[in-house]
Amino acid sequence: MLLVNEKDLVVPGQVLAENDYYPGRGTFKEGKKICSSFVGLVSVRNKKINVIPLQSKYIPKRGDVVIGEITDIRFSMWGLDINSPYSGLLPASEVFGKEKRELENVFDIGDVLLLRVVDVDEVKKVKLGLKGRGLGKFRDGILVYITPTKVPRLIGKRGSMINMVKEKTHCDIVVGQNGVVWIKGEPDMERIAERVILMIDREAHTSGLTDRVRELLDRLTGTEPTTMDEDDGSEAVEAEAPVEDAEELEEETENPDDLEEDEEELSEGEESGHEEVKDENNSEEPR
Repeated sequence: MLLVNEKDLVVPGQVLAENDYYPGRGTFKEGKKICSSFVGLVSVRNKKINVIPLQSKYIPKRGDVVIGEITDIRFSMWGLDINSPYSGLLPASEVFGKEKRELENVFDIGDVLLLRVVDVDEVKKVKLGLKGRGLGKFRDGILVYITPTKVPRLIGKRGSMINMVKEKTHCDIVVGQNGVVWIKGEPDMERIAERVILMIDREAHTSGLTDRVRELLDRLTGTEPTTMDEDDGSEAVEAEAPVEDAEELEEETENPDDLEEDEEELSEGEESGHEEVKDENNSEEPR
């Protein structure tokens, strides 16, 4: 018997179901009862109950597209902060093949990159790569950090929520699957976008969020009220979309070398505004 509803907010130890249901992520079984391990939102799929925590750390997975900041330069690789308990490593070979160059002449400490997770080994060493269209170094802009599990809500169905923020603020916005958001626009509009994104992060589990976001954007930007399809943000689209819009950018480097809400609902990312890095040996030619 199910004792809660989809998207209910639950607390640790709360009984969610009995008998005919199975424990999933964020739950544990006590006798015939399934209980929550976290403060989070209920997600039920085919008799399997999950609890999506309201606050969580990003755990890297192969294929994820993430935003990282270079924190260390080593002999043959860069170390990056990817908003995770585990740091990321970008080998020099992922940038310019076998050719030897001074690493700091390519990327320096403090540079912010859009990357793909190439591999995660058994000790959680995270290998990152730049091979792929749209991946590379960002130019200027600001970073905003949100809870990784809230990424799908920030994106919205078919990108509706993030597109509304972009259209109202005229900012370029890229959302990494690790909960890092890059924003670039006029300084006052960057701050408005940041404020709205942090509001979405705080209130992602509440109803009526789309209307509140629209009203706040209209008030802060002084624009006419927006009309859009209602979207409760309960569904996120495909996980690999952070690079889809980024693929439309032209390559601009002089020496180039490229919200999990639950297991079926990952993040869609958005339009980029960064320098692409092309692998001269193995990557596709940017459009």
